[in-house]
Amino acid sequence: MDSRPTNLMLLLLLTCLLHSWQCARGQSSYTIDTVSLAILPSSTVQSGTLVTLRCQVRVSHDNIPHLTHTFQLSRDDIPINSSTTTEDSLVYELNPARAADSGSYECRVTVKDKSRPSYSQKLDVTGLQTPILYLNKTSPYGSEEFTASCSAPEEKGSLIFRFFQKLRNGKIQKIKQPAPTGNSVETTLVLRVIGDSHLYCDYEVNLVSGVRLSNSSEEIPVIVKELFISPIMNVLPSAEVYEGEIIEVVCKVVNPPKNVEVFLTRDRRILKQAPVSLSHRFIAKEGDSGELVCKAEWGNVHKETYKTITVKELFSKPQLTVKPVDIFEGDHFQLTCSVSIYVPEKISNESIKFSIYKHNKEITSSDTYMTVAQPSKNGNYTCKAQAASLAHNFIKESQTVVVKAKVPVSKPMLSVVGGTLVLGKRFQLLCHSDNGTLPITYTLRIPDSLTTVAVVNKPGERAIFNSSAIYKTSVLNNFLCHAKNSQKRPPEVGLGQQLLRSHIIEPVSRPVMTTLPGAGDISEGQDVTLLCSVQRGSLPVSYTWYHTETKGALAFQTSNNLEGSHTIDDVRAEQQGGYYCVSSNPANETKQSLTVTIAVKMAGWKKGLVAVVIICILLILALILIVVFKRRLLLFKRRRTGELSVKSASTKAERLSLTQAEANDAANVTPGMIGKSVWSEHASGSESEDQSSVTAPEKPQEPRYTEVQPIQADPNRAPVKKGTETVYSEVRKSKQGAPEQADGGSLEYAELNHDTHHSHSEDQGNHGDHHTVQEDYIDEIDDNVQIPIPDHGEGNPDPTPDC
Repeated sequence: MDSRPTNLMLLLLLTCLLHSWQCARGQSSYTIDTVSLAILPSSTVQSGTLVTLRCQVRVSHDNIPHLTHTFQLSRDDIPINSSTTTEDSLVYELNPARAADSGSYECRVTVKDKSRPSYSQKLDVTGLQTPILYLNKTSPYGSEEFTASCSAPEEKGSLIFRFFQKLRNGKIQKIKQPAPTGNSVETTLVLRVIGDSHLYCDYEVNLVSGVRLSNSSEEIPVIVKELFISPIMNVLPSAEVYEGEIIEVVCKVVNPPKNVEVFLTRDRRILKQAPVSLSHRFIAKEGDSGELVCKAEWGNVHKETYKTITVKELFSKPQLTVKPVDIFEGDHFQLTCSVSIYVPEKISNESIKFSIYKHNKEITSSDTYMTVAQPSKNGNYTCKAQAASLAHNFIKESQTVVVKAKVPVSKPMLSVVGGTLVLGKRFQLLCHSDNGTLPITYTLRIPDSLTTVAVVNKPGERAIFNSSAIYKTSVLNNFLCHAKNSQKRPPEVGLGQQLLRSHIIEPVSRPVMTTLPGAGDISEGQDVTLLCSVQRGSLPVSYTWYHTETKGALAFQTSNNLEGSHTIDDVRAEQQGGYYCVSSNPANETKQSLTVTIAVKMAGWKKGLVAVVIICILLILALILIVVFKRRLLLFKRRRTGELSVKSASTKAERLSLTQAEANDAANVTPGMIGKSVWSEHASGSESEDQSSVTAPEKPQEPRYTEVQPIQADPNRAPVKKGTETVYSEVRKSKQGAPEQADGGSLEYAELNHDTHHSHSEDQGNHGDHHTVQEDYIDEIDDNVQIPIPDHGEGNPDPTPDC
């Protein structure tokens, strides 16, 4: 089935739906082509002309029905008109156009969500309306207020009006310029220049382009009349009177207008008020002297007249005095009230009566009052003097006198500021009295120092003195503090003994460190005590021990004694060296001792062990030296020993060397006792000596040594010949290892060479020590060769072969 018709139908349906959706939403195409603004008849017109503003718009669109346009007209960027219409133009009229309509005009058209303005067009309206002036009075009194108005009803906007007065001499004065309120203004004016003058007004218009000034209004003639309301004032009997006399003051206005009021004042206080005229009577007192003012008032017009009166005193104001000036509790004081009489002919001293008051309560009707000062007598005192003249009685009162008895200063107390005094350091002293009226003068007297003064004037202040350092507590007894608050009283004295109640701290002296046992008697394993002591210082004392070879403190101790100790248990050699201690107390002064050097000796058992080891080493060295010496001696003797060679007749000759030996007695030596040691050069351990000699002739076997015990010679036997003798002996080695006698095939012989150089004494010496001889003379024999030594004791000596 072909799907093309189906796709075409779907496309048409989609197009219809899209068109319906666009129509439903009203989204049509449009554009604002132009917006124009026209000012008719022209851009410059006279004031009062009809001006038409026409705004035209052209819009291109795709047949949008009922397309609306919003027109907005503005002057100098301020909107003045707005309208929405389906028309493509707007007409706005200025009828009539005034100066306030001048400016730059612009038209903005908005179509749906698009907006476009026109070009700006300028309108200039020339000419201003002449203002109109109105006065409610043309013949006012001087300084009288009247109403004036100035208007330009045809003008628009806020106008600034000004009022002027043109005097007779042609001089123009600006009277007033009220705040702008529109195109008219009404205000009050006051003219003070008496005589004829003219008033007129004008106004200003503030435009963006500048200020425009109108023509002046019509001038209105004004006659300013003088108001004769100046009052007349009389003082009777005269302006100078004595106190107690009656004064009458008359104040009035002659030929006044209606509604005139008169006031009498003194020092801005109204004494009396009445219409047109007044009369005021009063008794003159000392305080009535001054200037009187008579004031007439009509509306806002004021006129004043001035008079000065003088009231003379018959006697002075009473004066209350106190004696003495400085009153202390317990003192007697006197109050006296007195006056001075100025006019004796009018008043006498006897006619004056006095009375004294305390807190406005009479305490005496006399001019004097005496009492003892105490707190209940403190207070405010006044006195009054009452006098009687010929006509009147009057009373005068004195100023208030405050009586407050001073409190005598109490005995001062000396104390250390902070409560702690450290000897050797500067400190401060406080001198204080618990009681006493301020100011109080404190004087500190210190031995061998300048006297210091401190004055306490206010509560809370303290008399603090700086003192130099002292080194003995007894010096405090010489300190003195004087306290004084009266010139007529002796000072109170505070003694320095009071300072002894302070916390006095004496710094520690330089510590001394010792050791137990002494520094030179210390051995390993002992307990060493380090003692640190000071001669003086306030308790408690802190001790710290240090070792110069280690970092940090060894120990720290606080003690209530002048000595501290630290024990080193089981002292070791590495703990020797320098030790010192540091001491301090609450004075916060740290002092260090001298360094004590400790040498740790070796322990006793170690000394014995070392001695034993040394003795053993010496013994071993001695033995080694003896052995070496004997070896050397043996080698020396070997060099001098002869050699004996024996050759066999049937086989190869074997060499046998026999060292020369010393006999005990050369004459008694038998053949069997020829020497103490025999050396033999043996053959190898084979069955045949000949075979051994042939097989290894160049590698002889090592010689072996055997000890030959000498046998004592039989004195009954014949003596051996001296010199060189030959002993023949055949030696065979059996299969069992025992020597056998030779068959005659092999013959071994030894030749004994007697050392003729050795003395007989040497021989005897050698025979004296069998062991030494045995060590010196060792036989060199083959392992398989033994030389039997016949037992001469049995009397069977070997036969001596013939040479």
